[in-house]
Amino acid sequence: MLSKILFGVIGVILMAAFLLPVVFKLKEVSLGIVIVLGLALMITDMVQSLRSND
Repeated sequence: MLSKILFGVIGVILMAAFLLPVVFKLKEVSLGIVIVLGLALMITDMVQSLRSND
């Protein structure tokens, strides 16, 4: 269980580190909103997978 949490958090951090510089460089608000929503969906999926009984 701890490894699932750790790898999930690392995945979210790496995805944010990959996508957020693009948003800051382009300075497009709509692109930033889409990326933040995508990260929120990624976190929601991670939480749901942690709650499931594997």
